[in-house]
Amino acid sequence: MSEVYAVRRARLRDRCAASGTAAALVSRPANVRYLAGGSPPGAVLLVGAGDDVLVCPRPPTGDPAEGRLDEQLRQVVLPPSGGDPAVAAVDFAAKAGADALAVEEHHLTVTRHRAMSSVAPRTRLSDLGHAIEQERIVKDEDEITCLRIAAEITDQALGELLESILVGRTERHLALELERRLVDHGADGPAFPTSVATGPNAGRGGHRPSDRRVEEGDFLSVCLGANYRGYRCEIGRTFVIGTAPADWQIELYDLVFAAQRAARQTLAPGAAYRDVDRAARQILDAAGYSDAVAPFLGHGVGLEIEEDPQLAPSAMGKLDACVPVTVEPGVHLPGRGGVRIDDTLVVRQEADGGPELLTITTKELLAL
Repeated sequence: MSEVYAVRRARLRDRCAASGTAAALVSRPANVRYLAGGSPPGAVLLVGAGDDVLVCPRPPTGDPAEGRLDEQLRQVVLPPSGGDPAVAAVDFAAKAGADALAVEEHHLTVTRHRAMSSVAPRTRLSDLGHAIEQERIVKDEDEITCLRIAAEITDQALGELLESILVGRTERHLALELERRLVDHGADGPAFPTSVATGPNAGRGGHRPSDRRVEEGDFLSVCLGANYRGYRCEIGRTFVIGTAPADWQIELYDLVFAAQRAARQTLAPGAAYRDVDRAARQILDAAGYSDAVAPFLGHGVGLEIEEDPQLAPSAMGKLDACVPVTVEPGVHLPGRGGVRIDDTLVVRQEADGGPELLTITTKELLAL
């Protein structure tokens, strides 16, 4: 993997050279991990000012959650009173002769930017923008393998939960159990806070689990994902508890399922982001649920659970091959509940079989 990280850093150096800057200072943790293999808390990465160097406020612990640092990368650990690693890195760059340094302004506070400017007043700080985030959109096969394993872990955890007794248990308890099962199956942790929603809460995006207990006849919607070696996936499913679903539940579920299937079928290189969203949204709008639909259909995943691209009505751009995205339509009816169906897929060429579904737990409307 050292060669992979070296190539990524070389692309960043080339970009800096093309824009007239000698080096770049990377502070956003996911971007540091993408270029260095790991991201110890508080660490920043200086690329292009002499040797590439990872500046850390304390020694890396080796915890798998921090990643596996590129062994070829030089590390500098600041003394206990060493101050801000970003400020120290700017000082290193200036002493190495860098007269210009690209920084991630979108990740820096004004106070931090001022401190960086003051330590090396002759070094011009320019904005790197979202250059690294754009590089991260298309994944290589090693990254996709990590996402595939994260999805397998997630499917295992969810499948085990579905085999247990759910009536009478609280949303909070079920969410904690799912997160424990993720770790039991090899995850570094949950990809994001697990959502379990029952009854009138079901189908609500981003619902935080409460002490509401599962009751017979409830819709139960869950949304979870595993973090495996820094890569994060997402799955969402909706079930009915303890009895055959009511007619309105079947109708609503079938509608959301049809919307999700329509969007998944549009996932292909060259498809516009907004067209993927439109494929699902027009089905839900035509059924009269335009006010109950989330503002976007899905998003990219990787080292962060919400990355570019965003699949939304106003999104600009087109999909490339090897881009992992979620497709997650949902409808929530206040006071009644609702349905969410969420999968992680990888965009593939039609010759390669079309979109690769990573999360394979059944989407049949089960009565648990």
